Amino acid sequence: MKAIFDGTSVLTGRDGRTLYDQSGYGRPEGEGIRLAPQEALYLLHRQKIEVPGYTFDTLLAEYADQRNFLRSFLVYRDLRERGYVVQTGPHDFRVFRRGEKPGTGESLYLVRVLSERDPVRFAKLIEEVITARNMRKQYVLAVVDDEEELTYYEIKLQKLADACAPPFTIAPCEAVLVGKSAMVRVSPPSDLEKAGFGKRLDEERLMISPVELLYLMGEESVLATKDGKSFTPAEYFTFAKESDQELAAKDKVYTELRRHDFVPRTGYKFGHHYRVYCGKNVHSDMLVHAIEKEAVMPMSVISRSVRMAHSVKKKMLFGCVHTTGIQFVEFARIKL
Repeated sequence: MKAIFDGTSVLTGRDGRTLYDQSGYGRPEGEGIRLAPQEALYLLHRQKIEVPGYTFDTLLAEYADQRNFLRSFLVYRDLRERGYVVQTGPHDFRVFRRGEKPGTGESLYLVRVLSERDPVRFAKLIEEVITARNMRKQYVLAVVDDEEELTYYEIKLQKLADACAPPFTIAPCEAVLVGKSAMVRVSPPSDLEKAGFGKRLDEERLMISPVELLYLMGEESVLATKDGKSFTPAEYFTFAKESDQELAAKDKVYTELRRHDFVPRTGYKFGHHYRVYCGKNVHSDMLVHAIEKEAVMPMSVISRSVRMAHSVKKKMLFGCVHTTGIQFVEFARIKL
């Protein structure tokens, strides 16, 4: 089947309509179809079409100057060879359910293509996921590494479940500041420990971390003092932030998790702010990292985070802080 390259895309004659009708290639134009660059290259490679004056190599060279074209083609080829019908846009690709195609079915995925070094802008990502959700599609990142290997990630905006753990009551107590942390004189088992706060220093003393202390001060369960002086939450926040520039985001995410009755503990050994427990589960259910909504993070860093969470059988969430609240973004590797 012959087709013509017009300098931008590839056009077929009337016989090209069978490619659209049977397999969802291209978009109808006149008596034939117009093929996107990725479609034309794929069909030329599979010897389904001929483009006079061009081989696969020379046509690829024509398109290679387009930004990110090669990785886009690799993703298109991979999806096609997995049995999906793929069309360009919105985002980079829309992918139909297996066995379905334009005109007779609905697309299932909206796919955005990235390289392993591309920055992920969380504000834009959240907007695109919301758009996909409003269209009743799943939002997927297709990431191409430096060896042209592909990894797919499904991105979801998660709403936290309520009443994950029974509510707790804590009798008001005093905590003495020790550095940026605080120490409470209380014997085990204390109400604080039962509610998932603190780390035992010895049989008489419980150490409370800065984010825990901020939350407890806000709930008026703990009064923080130093040298006989009591602190307001705002005064303590200013004091603690001197050694932790991420404290503002961490505090907001910690508070939101507690409001939904989750128990956040430090996630340092996993490389994240929190490991999060639900109810009486012995093992934590999630890893959560607090960031500002306008944060930009390399995809390679996110990939390491997801792999770590997967290896310890936990969900990986980023808690994005903005003026209207906390948006929890989950990244999960998937096999299409």
